[in-house]
Amino acid sequence: MTTIVPPSHDIHPLDVPGSDPFEIARQAAAQIAEKTGVERHDIALTLGSGWAKAADLIGETVATLPATEIIGFSKPALEGHVGTLRSIALPGGKHALVIGARTHYYEDHGVRRVVHSVRTAAATGAKTMILTNGAGGIRETWKPGQPVLISDHINLTADSPLEGATFIDLTDLYSARLRGVAQAVEPSLDEGVYVQFRGPHYETPAEVQMAKSIGGHIVGMSTTLEAIAAREAGMEVLGFSLVTNLAAGIQKTPLSHEEVIEAGRTAEPVISSLLARVVTEISQGG
Repeated sequence: MTTIVPPSHDIHPLDVPGSDPFEIARQAAAQIAEKTGVERHDIALTLGSGWAKAADLIGETVATLPATEIIGFSKPALEGHVGTLRSIALPGGKHALVIGARTHYYEDHGVRRVVHSVRTAAATGAKTMILTNGAGGIRETWKPGQPVLISDHINLTADSPLEGATFIDLTDLYSARLRGVAQAVEPSLDEGVYVQFRGPHYETPAEVQMAKSIGGHIVGMSTTLEAIAAREAGMEVLGFSLVTNLAAGIQKTPLSHEEVIEAGRTAEPVISSLLARVVTEISQGG
């Protein structure tokens, strides 16, 4: 029987010297099962800026929990992230865990906290991890409000969720099979390479040109560390970016967080419907 250790208000359990992040993820999964009444979740989704309404469209909500009630989760620092964990019954009998509590690398809490939600999702039984974000587009043909599939990534954080001599193959990190499912649902979907910077400042025009020169098409401040952790946990990964703006130097006007939020609100009905259709297809064996 799993022993659940309550979160400490003095020290975060993932910061305790010698703590096992995978055991804490298992404890978190046990708490989620107890509080939702759902023994197993099959698909997990992290909903970034602009994607939150998809949770209302993919199925029937079984339970919604404040993430801070679950061991290992931190309060979201970013406006636009709702700070909840939501269990949803999908058509056909499967269940999705919707994560609205993302810890960003720039919050400086350490990588373990950044990837705790992904490790918890894996511990609940999820075999598919869908990661979404709002990001800057480098291709001038892209427009704000456009969803783009992530085909690969470049991690410029100089960090990793892997600890010790842990070697994980990332050749097909963003599953070609799942991207094919998404493109079958919406043939107009474009795709590109996502580049994660540390943040929280936006990239300079020179940094954007550097990202472009090394093969990047999308720039942002999340996702890559979560994707690596998902692969380590044995999950198949699908990534979506919402182009909330063109990146610095590509877009000729100054960037602002308000612009990102507004682009997400405007695009939300369309991209949420798209994501819901993709989830349905995956859950039904696509």
